[in-house]
Amino acid sequence: MAGEKGFSVRRMETEVVHGSTHVKRGDDKDQEYYYYLSNLDQNIAVVMKTVHVYRAVEGKSTEEVCRVMKEALAKILVHYYPCEGSLTISQEGKLIVRCDGSGVPFVEAVADCDLDVLGDISIPDPQKLSKLVYQLPQQDLNIFQAPLLAVQVTRFKCGGFVLVMSNNHCLADGISAVEFLHSWAETARGLPLTIPPFLDRRIQLPRSPPKIEFDHDEFTEVDDVSDMASLYQTQELQYGCFTFNVDKLSSLKEMAMQDGLIDSCTSFSVLSAFTWRARTRALKMGPGQKTKLLFAVDGRSRMEPPLPKGFYGNGIVLACCICDAGELIDQPLSFAVQIVQNTIKNTTDAYIRSAIDYFETTRARPTLTGTLLITAWTRLGFRTTDFGWGEAAQTGPPELPQKEVALFLPHSKEKKSIVLLLGLPASCMVQFEQLVESIGEI
Repeated sequence: MAGEKGFSVRRMETEVVHGSTHVKRGDDKDQEYYYYLSNLDQNIAVVMKTVHVYRAVEGKSTEEVCRVMKEALAKILVHYYPCEGSLTISQEGKLIVRCDGSGVPFVEAVADCDLDVLGDISIPDPQKLSKLVYQLPQQDLNIFQAPLLAVQVTRFKCGGFVLVMSNNHCLADGISAVEFLHSWAETARGLPLTIPPFLDRRIQLPRSPPKIEFDHDEFTEVDDVSDMASLYQTQELQYGCFTFNVDKLSSLKEMAMQDGLIDSCTSFSVLSAFTWRARTRALKMGPGQKTKLLFAVDGRSRMEPPLPKGFYGNGIVLACCICDAGELIDQPLSFAVQIVQNTIKNTTDAYIRSAIDYFETTRARPTLTGTLLITAWTRLGFRTTDFGWGEAAQTGPPELPQKEVALFLPHSKEKKSIVLLLGLPASCMVQFEQLVESIGEI
């Protein structure tokens, strides 16, 4: 029972869901079967949690929602069998899935209140939303002991319910996670899968021999010459949530194009550039401080040949923009936007193959000193998932991002608006807020 922060949640005993049909995975039924994870999966073995809020449907009870979702999950796991496995280390020293049928923990829970208590979840409230998230039996379990996928469904007095899915990012990027959800929901409604999953990640194998053709600055070590570490050590980390509506995004685009350096830009590129530049200024980075902007680029259509429809895995590659803080701040906004645009443009098949080979050769991990990592959920389509009780009213993360991460989230009501969520030391957040308020001057 969890009772703080205004409401209580009673969790039932955890059930473990297994695929409803045994599918032989290897030639020898007694031999362990392992599922290959690509080099693009290796550095993101973190749990990605998503909250999906479903309001009551008049004349339709949610008493059966957990039964329907569990039965559908058992059916869909036949197609997505790696979700039932566990992580281990291969002979090559890389992450791999042991298909041991560990299963997917499923928790049914009941809240003592209506959904309205949750409010707008585009601003995460960890103390409140953590009650709706599957909790590990031991909080100190490592990634090799924790499930690759876990589910909690909480029913509310008003007839609404909340689904929280926790899945390891090494199994799926946001696009694959959404396709899994949609397939699960289609199965719950008795429909065939619109997009059956393609599971063979060997199409992302490194070349032999590896061929590194580009710089991969996401792995470049950056010195903290501005002593940003002391800001984080001596000040409270504060989180800010900023809504960029159509008018504000239009103003940013006009600012970026007014000097003629670029003649067009997307909302993502201009907001990424603005956030990178404003955060750099707010953190008081010195002119010679190297600063990086990292974001995911979907490589599905960029690879040659393109990844198959329904590819389940990480089809994204981490793109990196890097420059001196002084140059980023002194130059107009168009300078940063152009860097973002060129970085996206240069994420070609050759670049992605080079990134795969780079990890094969170095086993390097991205470094985050002086870095902003942007994660965009604005186009993922989580909200359109319908298990038979209509589409989700709200979706979002249950937790606040790490200090280097900024989230771009869809607005709960305004379709074309983007909600920016990020954390900064207290004094830096004050300046960042001022920069947002005076957008025409930055």
